[in-house]
Amino acid sequence: MSEAALTPPLKRLWRYADQYRRRIVLATIWSFLNRVVDLAPPFLIGLAIDVVANKGDSLLAGLGIEDPKDQILAIALITLIVWASESLFEYLLGIEWRNLAQSMQHDLRVDTYEHMQGLDVGYFEDRTTGDLMAVLNDDVNQLERFLDIGANEVIQLVTTVVFIGTTFFIIAPSVAWLAFLPIPVILWGSMQFQKRIEPRYATVRDEAAAVNSQLSISIGGISTIKAFTAEGREVERIAIVSDRYRSANSAAIKLSAVFVPLIRIAILIGFTATLVWGGYLALDGQLNIGLYSVMVFLTQRLLWPLTRLGQTVDLYQRAMASTRRIFGVLDSEPTIIDGDRPISSVAVAGGIDFDAVTFSYDTGHPVLEDVSLTIAPARTTAFVGSTGSGKTTIIKLLLRFYDPDSGSIRIDGTDLRSLEQAELRSLMALVSQDVFLFHGTVAENIAYGVPHAPPERIEAAARTAEAHAFITELPNGYGTIVGERGQKLSGGQRQRLSIARALLTESPILILDEATSAVDNETEAAIQRSLARIAHNRTMIVIAHRLSTIRYADVIYVIDRGRVAQSGTHDDLISQEGIYRSLWNVQTGERLTITD
Repeated sequence: MSEAALTPPLKRLWRYADQYRRRIVLATIWSFLNRVVDLAPPFLIGLAIDVVANKGDSLLAGLGIEDPKDQILAIALITLIVWASESLFEYLLGIEWRNLAQSMQHDLRVDTYEHMQGLDVGYFEDRTTGDLMAVLNDDVNQLERFLDIGANEVIQLVTTVVFIGTTFFIIAPSVAWLAFLPIPVILWGSMQFQKRIEPRYATVRDEAAAVNSQLSISIGGISTIKAFTAEGREVERIAIVSDRYRSANSAAIKLSAVFVPLIRIAILIGFTATLVWGGYLALDGQLNIGLYSVMVFLTQRLLWPLTRLGQTVDLYQRAMASTRRIFGVLDSEPTIIDGDRPISSVAVAGGIDFDAVTFSYDTGHPVLEDVSLTIAPARTTAFVGSTGSGKTTIIKLLLRFYDPDSGSIRIDGTDLRSLEQAELRSLMALVSQDVFLFHGTVAENIAYGVPHAPPERIEAAARTAEAHAFITELPNGYGTIVGERGQKLSGGQRQRLSIARALLTESPILILDEATSAVDNETEAAIQRSLARIAHNRTMIVIAHRLSTIRYADVIYVIDRGRVAQSGTHDDLISQEGIYRSLWNVQTGERLTITD
């Protein structure tokens, strides 16, 4: 475990909040002043009692206000000023802490998301979307709630203890220790409570992430759920994870609920001891009656806020559990490291070489073994093979979503690992079998890779992808909202928009991963004609199960169990025994034997 991971979360949060230090100090000042003036009324009450009991022979008489009625009016005026000041400081601390909480929440969410964006694809493949969503939403919000409420509570509690403690030891040191008698017990109990509650809240946050994950999966698969009438089973799944979350919270609540009653018992001991002992001193004339009143009131003001210590510690522990999860993401380091060679120093023709490449997602289970092949520039190269043979893995390595375990991949003679990832990927446009469209208009989705593309370029790309005709028939044409993940469109329509999006980038390398699998034969033929028109100045890499799609490729590689089993043109491969001819015969219906 790294040193950063072992650092207490509050300390890490303080380091992160470096840019907010001035605002934190200002908010702390408002909290301090608000509590100081909030503690003034008991002194004013004691002073008023002193005035009445001693017929004006009070502190105010020594300040030149001799008439008792004038002294009462002076106390009333001071009270108005105190209450007005308290309201002002309450407003200022509320504004400052809440805005600070919102600012830190915003920055932490954006910074965490930005860091996520820089992590490898493998990081996301090993984690559920719901878990990552829980970090960005629930965990960040939990921290915001602590900054909004808990931080002010802690500061005001410390202010109360210091201010009242100092006052007590000045006016009646013989009684002061009784008022503070419960505090060590309360602090010890709080530390024990914190140790016990911390792992429970860590479990709560994990279970909350599990609920988010299952909800994300279920909502994302709602069409499949309905198609298989599996609504009941999915409700049961949600009920199970939600019940685990409820149980984890219940375990934390059970411990949290017992804390406040125990604190109240300790407070009762301190309050009654002060009440009795101070009363005896007042009756014996050893303590001024006004000061005795002040002590009684201040004892209650000292000890009663401690009843909220449980909720504050509770809020703190929830926030710290969330902070650990947030920094757990921020501590994650990418395994794919950028090179330092700018793409401008490379003459991009689009030629690619795989040299003895071996790769495995899990150690000991290679997906590609000793693969060597050449993708010629400005030519069409195709990959075919059975499901799981390693075709898509070749594309992932080419995009540098992963690095080979051994061997190298070069583009125009330059090792991919020496280039910056973003610049490398800017050379390539990917059309995936699993098309992802964003909630927005047709035009926005086509122009996703070139956000400021003019309408005429967007339309030209759509025409090339054979998408313009159906787009113009949509309710608002290019301004039609496609829905989340393009759910308002058919599979073929989504795929054509994906092709248009790739074509608009004018990248020198175009990668088609089963790009025409969801279109009908007529549209496929039209798309093939369009791609043929642009293929002369681009390197095209095509993965296809439908062999008719790639029969005119310049070279076809047949991948079998992670190795290159065959290579050549369609005519070369069809003329020799092997996997390719077998696949061709199956797809064209030749030599197909049907048995019972």
